Amino acid sequence: MENIKKVKETVEGKTWEDALDKAFKEQRKEAKVDGFRKGTVPKDVFIKKYGIEVLYNDAIDTVISDALKSAIDRDKLKPVCEPKADVIDLSEKKVEFEFTIIEKPKVKLGDYKKVKVEKEKVSVSKEEIENEIKNLRDKHADIIEKTEGKVEKGNTATINFKGVVDGKELEGGSGENYPLEIGSNTFIPGFEEQLIGMEINEEKVIKLKFPEDYTEELKNKDVEFTVKVIGIKERIIPELNEEFYKDLGYEDIKTQNELESEISKHLLEHKEADAENVYLDKVLREAGEYVEVEINEEIIDEELNRIINQYGQQLQMQGINLEQYLEMTKTDIKSLKEQMKPEAISRIKSRYLLEEIAENEKITISKEEVTEEIEKIAEIYGTTVDEIKQMVGDEEVINYDLKMRKAVEVLKSQIS
Repeated sequence: MENIKKVKETVEGKTWEDALDKAFKEQRKEAKVDGFRKGTVPKDVFIKKYGIEVLYNDAIDTVISDALKSAIDRDKLKPVCEPKADVIDLSEKKVEFEFTIIEKPKVKLGDYKKVKVEKEKVSVSKEEIENEIKNLRDKHADIIEKTEGKVEKGNTATINFKGVVDGKELEGGSGENYPLEIGSNTFIPGFEEQLIGMEINEEKVIKLKFPEDYTEELKNKDVEFTVKVIGIKERIIPELNEEFYKDLGYEDIKTQNELESEISKHLLEHKEADAENVYLDKVLREAGEYVEVEINEEIIDEELNRIINQYGQQLQMQGINLEQYLEMTKTDIKSLKEQMKPEAISRIKSRYLLEEIAENEKITISKEEVTEEIEKIAEIYGTTVDEIKQMVGDEEVINYDLKMRKAVEVLKSQIS
């Protein structure tokens, strides 16, 4: 393929000698030679015993990054994935590398402008507004300890309990000071319902049967729980009044109608943002199909690694890691990559599409726009401009992102 470049770079003279010397100084720290303490063996003695070849790998590690950079700068190359390095000549005098560097392949856009994608029209129903207000009231409810009265649905009963099956204590079926929300369906069917009406310090035996879809060793078995209610808490749902509106951060809202109007506005904004994201995703995917390009497997594999890393981060947010997910789904990384390969190719084509549009339209980003964007990011994350610059590392990343955003707007205008 035309975008695969092989370049050679030789490291010799003082640079190679210094790399070998550095490797020697590190290795002699652990070298064992009769008549010398650790770390004191002379270089000629070390080489006589072990051979200079043992220094080569460490010396190569020292010089390879600079050698690659030198080759890239010299030939003005732009790698799009991790270069491959081969050592083609190695001796006490020099090391010669051959780097395989993959640049962006040749891209032909095709007639992508004939793509037609309709953006979903969104609206907010009265039911959605009511549900959102209900959720807000539930979220801001006060939890009050009852001093008298009985367990009711929606209360949280603090209980001591012990389960017995076949005359033996149920493993994992006991607890003390356990807070159980009545109606949460945390326990097996029938348990929570039988707590309703119990008073503080009341004790009773609850007889139940494990359901058919329970674990093999317990399904359909009779179980007895001895339960004592230690305490009862109830949720006090706030009234729809000015005090509640202020708790929500709405200082200017005075009536329920005004609250509903504000909630409707926010819900509509979220729906429109979601619809825009779905629309843009469809536009990029469909327009990307018109991109004519031969994509190297190395480029695809690098994109796959990015996707899987993102997927792993999403799994972490759900409390599991990638290894656990693969075990649960009885699959492996190779199979996962095969499943995600079409997605990787689609993303690459979408990226190339925007890059070509940016180039064709001569889109440029000014220094002021980059500075403004960094300041905006710093404000969002509540940090300083310097810290954002340090995190980003290279302002070219911000420049590229802004350029792609402008290319997106051009693309949308071209197909609308």
